[in-house]
Amino acid sequence: MRADARKNRDHVLAVAGTAITEQGVDVSLRDIARRADVGLATLLRHFPTREALLEALLRTSFDEMTAQAGELDASSSPEDALVSWLRDCVAWTTEYRGVTVLMAAAIEDTESALHASCVTLRAAGARLLARAQAAGAARTDIDGTDLFALVAALAWLSDQPALAPRADHLFDVVASAILTSAGSTDTPGGERRPRARS
Repeated sequence: MRADARKNRDHVLAVAGTAITEQGVDVSLRDIARRADVGLATLLRHFPTREALLEALLRTSFDEMTAQAGELDASSSPEDALVSWLRDCVAWTTEYRGVTVLMAAAIEDTESALHASCVTLRAAGARLLARAQAAGAARTDIDGTDLFALVAALAWLSDQPALAPRADHLFDVVASAILTSAGSTDTPGGERRPRARS
């Protein structure tokens, strides 16, 4: 790709990122082209579909979240690694409004431009979950698909103005429910909370 074409493509991506952050993934491609000061044909030449645009925009973040899972796996306790990755994954998915809906659909659609990245991300979380389960730190009746669904659900909560103030609290509730007695302690009321770190 010529330098000027790459510069043009990177500019469109930067504008698209801002537009999706502000308006969500359903923002008009024509509006993105207008804001980037390029023709719609130019945008479609680089990104023939909305999913192709999103895949290019999100690929770096997907790769970073996958790499982070590997780093946490090597450096943290099983329960810490799982909860830290889950928290960061939820935070990341809330950056672009509505992206969790597309991710949930793409995981089942092998033709989607987002499919491979979503499958890789789900597998990274599944490995952390399996490690925590093997250590007796996480319940064994959930799998990577369930974990991926919980990320989507928690991100959706954060995207609802009326519920956003409770998002952190509800994350803690879900995280405590994932952990078992090996990774949490019982409160007097019978609720579980993550085990205190030493």
